[in-house]
Amino acid sequence: MTDPWTRAAEMTDLVVTAVGPVRLVELNRPEQLNAMSDELHTGLATVWDDLAADPEARVIVLTGRGRAFSAGGNLDTMTRVQRDGAFRQRQVDEARGIITGLVRCPLPVVAAVNGPAVGLGCSLALLSDLVLIADDAYVADPHVQVGLVAGDGGAYVLPLLVGLTRAKELLFLGDRVSAEDAVRLGIATRVVPGDKLMDEAMDLAGRLAALPAQALRETKRAVNRHLEQALDTVMEPALLAERDTMHAPDHIAAVERIIAARGRR
Repeated sequence: MTDPWTRAAEMTDLVVTAVGPVRLVELNRPEQLNAMSDELHTGLATVWDDLAADPEARVIVLTGRGRAFSAGGNLDTMTRVQRDGAFRQRQVDEARGIITGLVRCPLPVVAAVNGPAVGLGCSLALLSDLVLIADDAYVADPHVQVGLVAGDGGAYVLPLLVGLTRAKELLFLGDRVSAEDAVRLGIATRVVPGDKLMDEAMDLAGRLAALPAQALRETKRAVNRHLEQALDTVMEPALLAERDTMHAPDHIAAVERIIAARGRR
C-alpha cells in the first residue's frame, strides 16, 4: 500500500506504517535514543494533519524504535539555537505545530512508551490519548535542569493530569517518574511488560478502530476541550518563554557542562 499523504518513509527519522486501519508512527533514531533531529522535529509538526487526511486511518500508535521512546532534544540543536535566531524561531514554530497537531488530530493516539521519554519525548507521551508504558521505562521533563522553560508541553498538560502542586514538583526538579508511578499519578494508562508492549498497543488500537468512528472522534474532541483551554491561555507564553531561555546564559552553561562531561567519558 502506498500512502500519498506520508512524508515519512522507511530509512528516515520518522516512519509511518499502515497496519489495516492503524497507523504505526515510529521515531527512528535508535542509536541516538530517538532524540530530535531537524527532520524528525519537522516531521512531527506535520504528520498529524497527514494522518487525519487519510480516509482509511482510524487509530495511531506512537512509539520509538530501539530502547528509548525519545530522549527529547539533542545537543547539536541546542547549540545551534543559542546562536541562530531564525532557527530558534523555527524550532518554536514547529513545537507549536507538534503540540496542536497532536492535540487536535481527530484520530485517537495510543503512545507505546517503550523506554525513556524525556523532555519533548515526555510531552509526546503526555499529549497522547492513551499511554501504555513498559515496566522498565520512565518519563521525565528536565527542561529547568538545563536552563529552559518547559514550554513544549509539560507546563500545560501536567497540571491537568497530576494537579498543580505535583506538576510543579515534576517540572521544577525534573525527576524521573517510574512506570508504576506514572500510572499511579495518572500520566500513563497501564504498565505492560516490555516484550508485550507493542502487542498490547496494537490490540488496544484494534479495539479503538472497531468503535463507531464519529462517536470516538467527537468524544476525543469534547474531552480535549479541557486541554484546549490550557493551550489557549498557557501555550503561547510558555513557548515564547522557552524561546527566550534557549539563548540565556544558564542554558548555554548547562549545555557546555553536558558536552564537557561527555567528552571526558
